[in-house]
Amino acid sequence: MAEISWDPSLIARYNVNGPRYTSYPTALALASPFAGRRAIEALQTSTDTLSLYIHLPFCHELCYYCGCNKIVTRHQSKADRYLDALEQEMRLYKTVLKHRKVGHLHLGGGTPTFLTEAQLSRLMCMLKTHLGFVPNADYETSIEIDPRSCSLNKLAHLKHLGFNRVSYGIQDFDEQVQIAINRVQDFDMVATLIQRSRELGFASINLDVIYGLPQQQAESFQASLNKVVALNPDRISLFSYAHLPTRFAAQRKIKNHTLPAPELKLKLLHMGIKTFTQAGYQFIGMDHFARPSDDLAVAQQTGKLQRNFQGYTTHGSDALLGLGNSSISQIDGVIWQNEKDLKHYYSALEQNQLPISKGVELFEDDKIRAHLIAELICHFKLDIPSFERRWALDFYTYFADCMGKLDHFIADGLVEMDEQEIRVTDAGRLWVRSICSAFDAYLATGQNAYSKVV
Repeated sequence: MAEISWDPSLIARYNVNGPRYTSYPTALALASPFAGRRAIEALQTSTDTLSLYIHLPFCHELCYYCGCNKIVTRHQSKADRYLDALEQEMRLYKTVLKHRKVGHLHLGGGTPTFLTEAQLSRLMCMLKTHLGFVPNADYETSIEIDPRSCSLNKLAHLKHLGFNRVSYGIQDFDEQVQIAINRVQDFDMVATLIQRSRELGFASINLDVIYGLPQQQAESFQASLNKVVALNPDRISLFSYAHLPTRFAAQRKIKNHTLPAPELKLKLLHMGIKTFTQAGYQFIGMDHFARPSDDLAVAQQTGKLQRNFQGYTTHGSDALLGLGNSSISQIDGVIWQNEKDLKHYYSALEQNQLPISKGVELFEDDKIRAHLIAELICHFKLDIPSFERRWALDFYTYFADCMGKLDHFIADGLVEMDEQEIRVTDAGRLWVRSICSAFDAYLATGQNAYSKVV
């Protein structure tokens, strides 16, 4: 991959607010009320293997940077009531899912490792009781881990329960940054967990890193990047911190003057990309890196990489079922989201109703644009003749109103285009979210609701 251009004029022009395109249309298009029967009908008509996401919202401590749907508590019993509700949700889906198999399971949050070993065992038992999995345990089971809440015994228990992929939230190894975000975790503790993960035979280890956090400096961040590389994970996620204190109360504890200036934040991103690619990782795009032999990298190499609400995936973009409060599902062209507020989530289930708060059903135009955006954001190119055959349309006629929006990308060497193909150049990869937005029919009404693209 060629060196990314850090031309200040390009940064000023293209570092605008824009969607991450984990779906198209994005979650902002979801509307309330939304009939639960449409979710059921979508599940009944599709037969694809399901990817299952379970949201576990509880955390022992508040991380100031976090924008996730979470509940900070020291009361472990709250997870028991939540598991009761999850089981009821599974029961409501059980009949309609009897012809479907789960081929991928991911636990996110919040902090999934907030759950005790007994609670984790109960959750997995519930899943096996109410939902069917592909045979011979031939499926991916992953979990997000806060190193502070995962002992070596709990890690071994996760392996015993069938988990084969783990993702550790690192963010930054610098102590001053950790204090500023209220997430202090010792490097040796993390290194021990990762070493034990290998010994236990976990198939994949991911580390999450964030740039743009308070107190981050170039020298200390480079030291953290070097430590991440030394830990030799299979995948690395390098996320941008979006400071939105009006939306996320916890972020009000972070003072603006402690954040890196925009120029420094971009430098931190540049350092991350350079460090990881020089260490042999494939730059999947936007914020993901993987060893060339990793499933994610291989999927991109073979043109099979996809994207859903969990980010880049090998498991399909239109067969994701989410359970738990705030979780989002996308099945057969229908997207819906559960109640975010725990009281409303519990109330719906107590009335034997699916806890769906809002949703949207994709029109044909949505599906066409979703396919195009997914190709660009996953593979950085679009085969125009193939796309035309797939959707029975003339590309240049259908997207006539979008072509002018690509002109400045082409002029700046970020996009190349001819009759056969649209190509995002190496220099354009950093701005692929902005490039995709040229084809977004919804963006004009909600662009400011998104974070900066880098």
